[in-house]
Amino acid sequence: MKDPVTVSTGITYDRESIEKWVFAGKNDTCPVTKQSLILPDLTPNHTLRRLIQAWCTVNASHGVQRIPTPKAPVDKAIIEKLLKDASDSPSLQLRSLRTLKSIVSVNQSNKRCVESAGAVDFLASLIITNTNATSCVVDDVDLELKTNVSDEALSLLHAIHLSESGFKALLTHSEFVNSLTKIMQRGIYESRAYAVFLLKSMTELADPVQLINLKLELFTELVQLLKDQISEKASRATLQTLIQVCRWGRNRIKAVEAGAVAVIVELLLDCKERKACEMMLILLEILSQSADGRAALLAHAAGVAVVAKKILRVSTVANDRAAKILLSVCRFSATAAVVQEMVELGVVAKLCLVLQVDSGERAKEKAREILKLHARVWRNSTCVPRNLLASYPINV
Repeated sequence: MKDPVTVSTGITYDRESIEKWVFAGKNDTCPVTKQSLILPDLTPNHTLRRLIQAWCTVNASHGVQRIPTPKAPVDKAIIEKLLKDASDSPSLQLRSLRTLKSIVSVNQSNKRCVESAGAVDFLASLIITNTNATSCVVDDVDLELKTNVSDEALSLLHAIHLSESGFKALLTHSEFVNSLTKIMQRGIYESRAYAVFLLKSMTELADPVQLINLKLELFTELVQLLKDQISEKASRATLQTLIQVCRWGRNRIKAVEAGAVAVIVELLLDCKERKACEMMLILLEILSQSADGRAALLAHAAGVAVVAKKILRVSTVANDRAAKILLSVCRFSATAAVVQEMVELGVVAKLCLVLQVDSGERAKEKAREILKLHARVWRNSTCVPRNLLASYPINV
């Protein structure tokens, strides 16, 4: 314990631990008493802190270092003044943003204080204003300064670790998503990652009406971000964002037009990580629900093959999603050429194997349905090993 604080129930905790419990864990009860907490009511326990420091001093000969006196949580009035002092001058804005960033880096209490002081609306407006301004600025120095302001504001939004209400506040700014799209188009890698992290959290809370109006440009940048693979965390957030938004309206078509299917297929070819494979197959399954998505999958030379390849190699979730993709293809897009290609690529043999091993009941059910659909062509094919044909469904 380094910075003891007492909560409203009378129990003392280390500040970092209780803030992690409350803010990161999203709990509103005392871990010991289970009573509701009044937040952000964390009272420093100075007596206990002095006792801890005294113990450290007494035991210094044993290598125990004295814990420095912790910084007091920032006062809300200081935050409000910093926001107010950020005038129209980009240089002053940059200075205020960097001061705020150093403040939120101290502890969770400072993060919540900055958010409650109105920083979310201020930062969103700053990003919107400066990203729009960079489109018409001629002076290189001014352009760089405005870009730095939007990058710093975006970095601060990410550093605050917004609450649910904070993300909902971002959703009220109609131009904010467009600004994030522009940042992903021309921003540095770090800003592109922060943009997709915010998008992921926003889309999880957005109404369907807000999601169905997303522009094609956003999908183009998300697919490009996925293709660039700038970091594992950013790629995962991009997949989660696409999975979320492609459930609504014509977003599937927009994602397909942006080249999502081809990029996912290419990534799946070399993907070894279980969670990443599962998410890519989930997204591919959503996209394959549309005719355009299935056409894009079939147009790629490795499309059907890589989906079948992941069956029995990743997880039961992957088995189910891959089988569902193949079922969509066989049910709605199975030309004579596609049916023949599936048997030549070993897809049919893999589906027969699914019925023989522990692959998950959902995957077995879909595999059985697929095999029934084209039994006349596949059942007597010489491309399917005879030991696997024994499991071919007979009730056709």
